[in-house]
Amino acid sequence: MTDYYFTENPNAEHAEKHWSYQLLGHELNFISDRGVFSKNTIDFGTRTLLEALQISQKDERILDVGCGYGPIGIALAKKFSNLQVEMTDVNERALELAKRNAQANGVDRQTTIYKSDAYINVESTNFTTIVSNPPVRAGKTVVDTIISEARQHLVPGGQLVIVLQKKQGAPSAKKLMESTFGNVEVLKKNKGYYILRSEHE
Repeated sequence: MTDYYFTENPNAEHAEKHWSYQLLGHELNFISDRGVFSKNTIDFGTRTLLEALQISQKDERILDVGCGYGPIGIALAKKFSNLQVEMTDVNERALELAKRNAQANGVDRQTTIYKSDAYINVESTNFTTIVSNPPVRAGKTVVDTIISEARQHLVPGGQLVIVLQKKQGAPSAKKLMESTFGNVEVLKKNKGYYILRSEHE
């Protein structure tokens, strides 16, 4: 079955998979299911983003937009015990899996996981890092919103870090980040994937 940003059929028959994967030096346990993105393994974009992401001592609050079943937010919470991580998605099946995965990996007290289309239900404006593997299948408008509205949820000096493939709009996203933040850098390029970073100055 193809992966979807929105669950194609919320009542589709479940076919849960239980597996483990090492991220940021920790062996993590995951449950995935039909109707969620990259249900069989941690996708290459997520792995590349986590390898390139720079977390400093000043980082305290992280927002993972479009979290899916939770690999980015959970990996960060597991590695950095001082972090508080909020994780959002619109796919209710993915959110339920993310909550179960956070508990399974012992980071449920560090994580707050809830439904939000981009930033609609995000109340905080003091994140030090916003990170996203954007749901490109949901369309360019959704990806552009994740970029253009990030600044108002970041503290000065906070960063937005996203991963996109070149063929899925990385060059145009780079331009939008430049115009929104006044700066953008490519942290890493690998097999057509770009890790892009902008800082709220």
